[in-house]
Amino acid sequence: MAEPYRPLRAVARPFVAGGPSGVSIRDRLKGLTPEDERVLRLVGAHMGRLACGDLARRCRDGLEHATDTWAARKRGLTAQSSSRWAGSVTAGTHDQWGLSRRAQHAHLLSLDAAVRTIRHRLSLPIGEAGRRGEPGGYRSRHEWFVKTRRLAALEDRYELVRAEREAGRVSVVRGGRKILNTRHHLAAAGLSEDRWRERWESARWFLTADGESGKRYGNETIRVTPDGAVSIKLPTPLADLANAKHGRYVLAATVGFPHRGQEWRDRIEADRSVAYRIHLDVQRDRWYLDASWTRKDLPVVPLETLRAQGVVGVDTNADHLAAWLLDRHGNPVGGPRRFDYDLTGTATHRDAQLRHALTRLLHWAKATGIKAVAVEDLDFTDSRTREKHGRKKRFRQLVSGIPTGRLRARLLSMCAEAGLGVIAVDPAYTSRWGAEHWQKPLTTANRRTSRHAAASVAIGRRALGHRIRRRTAPPRAHQSDVHGHRTAQARPGDRGSEGNRPRIPGPRTRSVRAGRGRNAVDQNTQDRSGRSAEHGSWQQDSLPLSL
Repeated sequence: MAEPYRPLRAVARPFVAGGPSGVSIRDRLKGLTPEDERVLRLVGAHMGRLACGDLARRCRDGLEHATDTWAARKRGLTAQSSSRWAGSVTAGTHDQWGLSRRAQHAHLLSLDAAVRTIRHRLSLPIGEAGRRGEPGGYRSRHEWFVKTRRLAALEDRYELVRAEREAGRVSVVRGGRKILNTRHHLAAAGLSEDRWRERWESARWFLTADGESGKRYGNETIRVTPDGAVSIKLPTPLADLANAKHGRYVLAATVGFPHRGQEWRDRIEADRSVAYRIHLDVQRDRWYLDASWTRKDLPVVPLETLRAQGVVGVDTNADHLAAWLLDRHGNPVGGPRRFDYDLTGTATHRDAQLRHALTRLLHWAKATGIKAVAVEDLDFTDSRTREKHGRKKRFRQLVSGIPTGRLRARLLSMCAEAGLGVIAVDPAYTSRWGAEHWQKPLTTANRRTSRHAAASVAIGRRALGHRIRRRTAPPRAHQSDVHGHRTAQARPGDRGSEGNRPRIPGPRTRSVRAGRGRNAVDQNTQDRSGRSAEHGSWQQDSLPLSL
């Protein structure tokens, strides 16, 4: 039975992705004395306890949170620290609670998608094949029965999560759920209880101070001078540890921020707000200072300006980036490029691999002279569930391995620093049409074009506003010039697309008669009668209307 016709879904228009909204830099605190480390540990532990208590109160408030409850919490924190420390704690609490609510909503959507998929597959006969974009029935009665039990478990979990969301309850672990669960698997993690305790407590410290424009060097709580001197405003119970005026403690270590150091100095010398965070890396036994600030009113480059010099189309895959340079007319230039990365191992290793691949990509893109990189606006939220793809575990791992979120964040920030724009396109049919219309034409005797490279061409053409699918040549007798194909890039409404081709200098074949004289651009000239082209060309009279 033939599959019923399904119309193509609407394809969204390309758009210029916004740049990063903030900047974060880091430097190591070298040369700390034992007294400095003791003070930092005491301040971090004291403010961490206050932050844990404030988060617990915020979670108890739930949806009943209001300005009055926030003010009461801040007054209680101010008495045990300072007004600025209290402001930083409450701001961090609100951010963490909001993040938990968004994660709860995403979990609810995932459960709903899984329930709907199982119900659909259970309603189909056993062994029925799936249609395009829809899964089929289960393979056996045993699998059908097991999925009914899983459906009941998912429905119970969905109702539980929905009730918690309606009541405003969230689950938050200060320090991270991963470190908390490691406590029950110390042997597998290779940690002792004391070592785990040190890592757990350091993760729960709070040494973060929000900036304030108009104040000296942009921050009154953790102040860093242009020379790199770091001083901390101690909380009220720890004021006796101060070694400077006004209850401040000056560290022996200094910072310089090798990356973006001049931009940071220009900002603090103008007394613009800069937020700081001090944290300890337990594994390396090193202290670090992070500085961050927001960017506002960033200029947005128009889409037509980014298209003027062409783009580099980039196809994202689980183990590499496939890229191809396209001119402004949508024609592939040169050969495809491949930038590999390995997303196995620790999170630090994966992030380094992704940054290295993007660095090589952007260096090559800048060398070509283009102004924009085109990528797909991917979202695999629905495709990662095991209920949709059944036993296709390898396919689900492949989809989950594509670093869509990390790639988007890294690419936006790195392109902003490189002076390149990012054009996001709809991912609909790019891989299918790229393989169908561009893989074979771009394959030569010395170059084998992959499906991913062809998809990068499709992405680049969509970003430039051109069609992905190539126009099929009409029958030879119906071609406008008979002796050649129409141009693949001409649109149906373009002027001159049905006219004669321009004269190409030099002979077209072994006979030079077709490109000479008055009929140099007339490709319909007939020369079969033995007469020269100067004596006229053959023309067919129109049929009389009386027939």
